[in-house]
Amino acid sequence: MSGVGVIGAGYWGPNLIRNFVIGGAFEQVFVCDKDAKRLNSVCKQIPGIRGCADAEELLANPAVEAIAIATPVRTHFELAKAALEHGKHVLIEKPMTYNSREAEELITLAASKRRMLMVDHTFLFTGAVEKMREIVKSGDLGRCYYIDSVRVNLGLFQHDVDVIWDLAPHDLSIIAYVLSAHPRLVRAIGHSNAGQGMVDVAYLNIEYHEGFSANFHVNWLSPTKIRRMIVAGSKRMILWDDMEAEGKLRVYDKGVELKQIDAEDRSKIQVEYRLGDVWLPRLDTTEALLKMTAHFADCCRGQATPICGGEEGLDVVRVLEASQISLENGSRAVAIDNGQLVPM
Repeated sequence: MSGVGVIGAGYWGPNLIRNFVIGGAFEQVFVCDKDAKRLNSVCKQIPGIRGCADAEELLANPAVEAIAIATPVRTHFELAKAALEHGKHVLIEKPMTYNSREAEELITLAASKRRMLMVDHTFLFTGAVEKMREIVKSGDLGRCYYIDSVRVNLGLFQHDVDVIWDLAPHDLSIIAYVLSAHPRLVRAIGHSNAGQGMVDVAYLNIEYHEGFSANFHVNWLSPTKIRRMIVAGSKRMILWDDMEAEGKLRVYDKGVELKQIDAEDRSKIQVEYRLGDVWLPRLDTTEALLKMTAHFADCCRGQATPICGGEEGLDVVRVLEASQISLENGSRAVAIDNGQLVPM
């Protein structure tokens, strides 16, 4: 293939550049950033890449077939739109856009230009998430009862989005991918504690059409970094702790069965506990971002369909918008009905 250009050499851009170079699916890797010092630093750290300060110059370059956008959320739409209009395939850092209207416009534009549009939900390519999906698809989990997720740390405070828009997209995309789940009802509770007017601690409760609920805790003000998720099913329960060096994923053969022993008296129920083994499955340790960039290249070639394409990115943005509406209306529930957000 020809070249790929990365717009943005700040926090995430260098990671994308490094993996594009290592993967070798593109013949040349370009980087664009307005900050000359940052641009020069990245070009020195990663030999062989080509830098420029003007995004328009990069987009007009016929050697660049695809563009990866690693800039603040507020800039995603305009940059992605310009890239698509120049006939480039596009990869956008999460969240896809600032609102669902922008996401829908990009999806329509990509289709009209016959170009690939993908969102960088990197966690979908981790060994743990791949194994969870495998377990769910095999039927070993059984019927999903609930999900509890905690994603907290001290910072990094963002300037253009709150903690929900910053951290929740990870877990929202994971649940959608692993369980093929579709949010039905969203409730959000959030607080701004640091004095910037931006929500920095938040809790989301989401009910899914598939019959289970999920609770998400996201937080920029935690003294420790926690990345933990419980997926509880009728047959098995999964604990994913991404901070563990080994044994990140544990599958528990544990559960309960309720049996009504008196057909006339519903209060007479017998509880049976199943306490089985704990299984630590082997996980693929390949760097997730390397797999993601390779998948992006395959999709650009038409050899694969993106597992986190524009529609999947739009679904996440809709939940983020619903959470924002919920926060603005005293944590009232917001329904997602055929793509429309309806405060309850």
